[in-house]
Amino acid sequence: MKIYLPILFLFVLALQTSCSHSTETKVENHWPHAGITYEIFVQSFYDSNGDGIGDFNGVAKKIDHVKELGANAIWFMPIMPSPSYHKYDVTDYKAIHPDYGTMDDFKNMLEVAHSKDIKVVIDLIINHTSSEHPWFVESRKGRDNPYRDYYVWAQKDTIADFLNKKTITLDSDNIRQWHDPGVGEDFYYGFFIGGMPDLNFDNPKVREEIYEIGRFWLEEIGVDGFRLDAAKHIFPDDRAEDNHAFWKEFRSEMTKIKPDVYLVGEVYDMKEVVAPYLPGLPALFNFDFHYTLLKAYEEEDGMLLAKNQKEILDFYQQISDEFIDATFSSNHDQPRLLNSLGGNPRKLKQAITILMSMPGAPYLYYGEEIGMLGKKPDENIREPFLWDIKANDTGRTTWIEAEYSIDDMVTPLAIQKSMSTSFFNHYREVIKLRNSNRALALGDLSLYEEELAKPLMAYYRSYKEQQLFVVHNLSDQTLSIDAPKDFDKVLFTLGLGSLDDMVIDLPPYSTLILSKD
Repeated sequence: MKIYLPILFLFVLALQTSCSHSTETKVENHWPHAGITYEIFVQSFYDSNGDGIGDFNGVAKKIDHVKELGANAIWFMPIMPSPSYHKYDVTDYKAIHPDYGTMDDFKNMLEVAHSKDIKVVIDLIINHTSSEHPWFVESRKGRDNPYRDYYVWAQKDTIADFLNKKTITLDSDNIRQWHDPGVGEDFYYGFFIGGMPDLNFDNPKVREEIYEIGRFWLEEIGVDGFRLDAAKHIFPDDRAEDNHAFWKEFRSEMTKIKPDVYLVGEVYDMKEVVAPYLPGLPALFNFDFHYTLLKAYEEEDGMLLAKNQKEILDFYQQISDEFIDATFSSNHDQPRLLNSLGGNPRKLKQAITILMSMPGAPYLYYGEEIGMLGKKPDENIREPFLWDIKANDTGRTTWIEAEYSIDDMVTPLAIQKSMSTSFFNHYREVIKLRNSNRALALGDLSLYEEELAKPLMAYYRSYKEQQLFVVHNLSDQTLSIDAPKDFDKVLFTLGLGSLDDMVIDLPPYSTLILSKD
């Protein structure tokens, strides 16, 4: 009899890892300020028509998965017509990519999501368009074309010193920003690649076009908000104040259409650069959280993450007390989390426990909840979701041949659902814990100030009358710590952490959350 290796492995893991919490309390929806958003790459999610590509009818069919997991919203990676598989170069801002279905299919999916109290946020890519967008096709025809000024153009001799720019940024390893369209002496600006020419936001007509696109999706279609790609690059880096001003204007225009519109921005930089965007983009991705989490495991330095997160939260509080800290453990641009953690399943379970027990509005990347794998190039961290074993998986997409997330390496969701110790059931359990305890979702963060072993991460979460003490052991050694006074009730344990006579024992990669009676 053939033994299914990933299943056997999870059974062995069950002997090492347990997850439980006491008292059943009411599950609440804290979105957007502290709710949970699930990121979906439609192309890889669920294929409803057998063409090998995920689609919105497939998403509609699987909304219950998002609901069962405990997420409150979905963020869709780009969904508009585009010549590329990732669709970050748009050719039509008011349409759905035909591979994903029709606008009616999208509206139906939206209705299903809203009926289950799940919000929908779509990627809006306005820093640039595709070079095949009708605006750019017209723009490149000549200096007198009415669309010429929709993009940034310059004569070759005026930008000679910039043609071979070698600057590498955090969010782009492209070394050329000025591109030759092959139709004269003028070059156009494209921060990322030549196929993505930057729009000219000094042109009021361009800004009005963008606001009209926002109105279309919010008012006519009914989405709940936007994830704003490359928000730092609307204007070049040396025009940061213009970037800040634009996003304030954008937010003002969007709130005229939908007062509670949700806007989350991608500003990939250190906190001092990120913070000034908050007045325009009230939610911003916390890239520091992701990378510091990984560094904390690499260096077995538990308080590194807790201290860094406290510092960021206090810093942002000085800018705006309404900011939304969009934390995440992985996304479509980074290697899959389990790969980044050296394939250690105990670390994966603990990492999501850390994410869910910290302040913020967490984002989950599709497939992370079943331990999907993937490394660069990007296509391989966006591989098809495994709903069932391959022979039974009629909805698994086939647009790419998976290299990492294959049946021999990843246990499909259908099997994990029936296993109490699976990744999926752990994710669901720890999300439920968070959504059932306001201190974890909404509470303040205070650091544990006493001396403790370096691999330990310890902090308090407080909301009104509820106070919790959280401690994680980020090492492969068993460690102990004295429980703070009066914290004598075990709310949650991962990895057989225990409390005995006010002493906390923490086996490798274990977590304990205590409350006061």
